[in-house]
Amino acid sequence: MKQFPLSELLQSLPKQFFASLVDKVAKKMAEGHDIINLGQGNPDQPTPPHIVEAMQKAVANPKYHKYSPFQGYSFLKRAVAKFYEREYGVAIDPEKEVAVLFGGKAGLVEIPQCLANPGDIVLVPDPGYPDYWSGIALARAEMVMMPLRAENQFLPDYDEIPANIAEKAKIMFLNYPNNPTGAIASKEFFEETVSFAAKHGICVVHDFAYGAIGFDGKKPVSFLQAEGAKEIGVEIYTFSKTYNMAGWRVAFAVGNESVIAAINLLQDHLYVSLFGAIQEAAATALLSSQRCVEELVALYESRRNTLIDALRQIGWDVDAPKGSFFAWLPVPNGWTSERFSDYLLEKAHVVVAPGIGFGKHGEGYVRVGLLTSESRLQEAAERIAKLGLF
Repeated sequence: MKQFPLSELLQSLPKQFFASLVDKVAKKMAEGHDIINLGQGNPDQPTPPHIVEAMQKAVANPKYHKYSPFQGYSFLKRAVAKFYEREYGVAIDPEKEVAVLFGGKAGLVEIPQCLANPGDIVLVPDPGYPDYWSGIALARAEMVMMPLRAENQFLPDYDEIPANIAEKAKIMFLNYPNNPTGAIASKEFFEETVSFAAKHGICVVHDFAYGAIGFDGKKPVSFLQAEGAKEIGVEIYTFSKTYNMAGWRVAFAVGNESVIAAINLLQDHLYVSLFGAIQEAAATALLSSQRCVEELVALYESRRNTLIDALRQIGWDVDAPKGSFFAWLPVPNGWTSERFSDYLLEKAHVVVAPGIGFGKHGEGYVRVGLLTSESRLQEAAERIAKLGLF
């Protein structure tokens, strides 16, 4: 059979670093080992029943058996506007400032294709979510990393960005609560971001995937709460984490009217919008009681406390994350993140994600997910303790 060569565009895409980790884990599981997988970011809880019931009812509606409106149903965009007004005090025009997305990842990958030309600069957090890199590669733009360091609370330092880079930059990606570090951002930081972006004509794309998940009584701040944010950027919000709807593939972008129009234009050429029943269930999630979200955050906080306490008890000096469902843990002296990750898998049958997979400045850390029971988190710490590393 003839093998057709990949296009230069596909060949230019970044390699999936974590594919090798998945293969290693699968091999260990096939050997019959009891693996505690803390390396993934897939929510372990089911979608709340009232959202599932809304979907079940909507599936039977013949209206949704036809093509959906290309840019999504107005009822979902109105629900988004009500959600942002209720949760963040931010006014959103549902028809001009909301784009319905096929999951948050789709929007993050689409925006560079909407706004950047070959050779344009895109500023990216390091460490950061690797799928930012994919959209930049598809746009044939150039990626410039913004280091996130512990001494700066894992926030970028805009004074570090050379003036010539800032002037050429078209887009900046941010993500708070942060994957992988678990850091959060303040309204003051976002105001600083608006000032910097406005000065240099940069579009800010704030990935608010973990927007619901803040600990110690602190609600994460929306980028759009900063004065002038809608003038220079958008925020991407997904249902995957807030409502355990990862498999449903539904999200939205809100903010700058021109960016929303660009996303809609690109998606007009790619899709015929989401299945209407999913959109109705999504609207139900936004407009119904948020008790299920409060309970989920409490669950993650309890898991966080269990994990951090257990690791400190075995002598591992770790900081508790302030948001997201990840913990960012320093590796022991003398270890690389990948070697340490491999060692934990091999000797303790515990999976963690090596920090180098999130960028050069992720080296020296591993990412651990809070996506299993407290008893398994405790057991993971006990297994690691037996290795005598701490």
